[in-house]
Parts: sequence; structure tokens; C-alpha cells
Amino acid sequence: MDDTMQQEPGTVDTTSDEEATADLAGRLRTIEALPLDQRAVAFAAVHDDLRVALEGTDQGTGDADDSPGGR
Repeated sequence: MDDTMQQEPGTVDTTSDEEATADLAGRLRTIEALPLDQRAVAFAAVHDDLRVALEGTDQGTGDADDSPGGR
């Protein structure tokens, strides 16, 4: 069983949040170094990834998450 399953109720796994933030920051830095046309495509991909994560949709299907709080 992973560590997130053994946490006390109401606690947040900040390590995964910090790792996700660092990964995103690194990805954005890499994108900023690209030529403008490639940068636009890469930022669109980041936008799509973040939208999928925030909306809780399956990638590619566009089906909404039916769980509480889902769209």
C-alpha cells in the first residue's frame, strides 16, 4: 500500500503537490526555450493536461467524472 493510503483523514500529501509543481515549473521552463511556433503548441498541450486534471475527465474521451464534485 502506498503512503497516501496510510495518511490520517484530512491530511494532504504535500510531497506529491511539491513534486507536481516542480515538474510543471520544469516543463514550463523547457517550453519557454522553444521557438515561438513550437512554444504555442507546447503551451496548448500543458493547457489540455491541466484542464483534464482539474475537470476530472478521461483524456481523449471528454466524458465527465460522475463522482461528487465532478463535472
